[in-house]
Amino acid sequence: MTTSFTTPGADPDPLPLRPGRKLGPIAADVGSSHRAWLEPTRERYLTSGRTLSDLGLCIPLAKSKLSELLRGIGHYPRWEVIHRLAEELGIPGWPLHHLWKQAALDARKTRDWINRSTARTVAIAPPGPPLEHGALREMVKDGYRRYAGAFLADPAVRDAAVEDAFAILWLSFGDALASPDTRRYAWNILRATVKAKADHRDHRPLLAEAAFDTVALRDKTSPEAEMAQLAESLELFAAMSRLPDTQLDVMVLRRLCGFTPAKVSDLLGIPLAAVRSNERHAERFLEDTIELPDFGGTAS
Repeated sequence: MTTSFTTPGADPDPLPLRPGRKLGPIAADVGSSHRAWLEPTRERYLTSGRTLSDLGLCIPLAKSKLSELLRGIGHYPRWEVIHRLAEELGIPGWPLHHLWKQAALDARKTRDWINRSTARTVAIAPPGPPLEHGALREMVKDGYRRYAGAFLADPAVRDAAVEDAFAILWLSFGDALASPDTRRYAWNILRATVKAKADHRDHRPLLAEAAFDTVALRDKTSPEAEMAQLAESLELFAAMSRLPDTQLDVMVLRRLCGFTPAKVSDLLGIPLAAVRSNERHAERFLEDTIELPDFGGTAS
């Protein structure tokens, strides 16, 4: 499965006109982790006013190979080339390298290949992100981890998804600041990142693993009651996976993570009234679909 990490924001300015053939789209078979760094890199190129011929004078690649790189065609690129491209386009090296390395591992590149590809570049010290990025991270990181954990049972995968989301946000933070709400922009990135790593059925992310960590399950004392609650929860999570994205997010944060409506509003970057409205619509759908179990109550 591939997931686009493009997020809605302010209307973009018209792209600079450039001579030559228009850059083609990203290849359909490019995976989600590859897209995570390729999409913001392409966007930076498209808004830079630079041409492939111009970049070819600074980067040791032919114009045709640069075009293939920016479309995700051919062999997975070595970091030396991406590093030079990032320098020319003014892209922060640390988050870009983080995402490039994860995609390299997903492309089954060995750690030796990754180390050799990186060895010739200047050491990438992790400079601090923009102050606003750091402040937002501190505010939302716990909520992001708990949301991701509802879809991703492996803590390492969960934490990697959250770190990837913050890295993608760093790469596009100018767009985030220009968007109507930075929190909403960041949440869209997190959702896309988590969905890209989650198991799916009928193109919808599965929540079944979360059944083993609900308050309702932990409160059951007998094996029979626990099994009955597990069956109810699995049915509920299958139904929840059919909800629209925002309704699903609200239900996961409210019913599985136990957050208050005000906290959900802060995490999603939507008004409190929208949280309550989405929760009501989701509950109505679920009530029409299955018999809702008792979650033990959530703060209002």
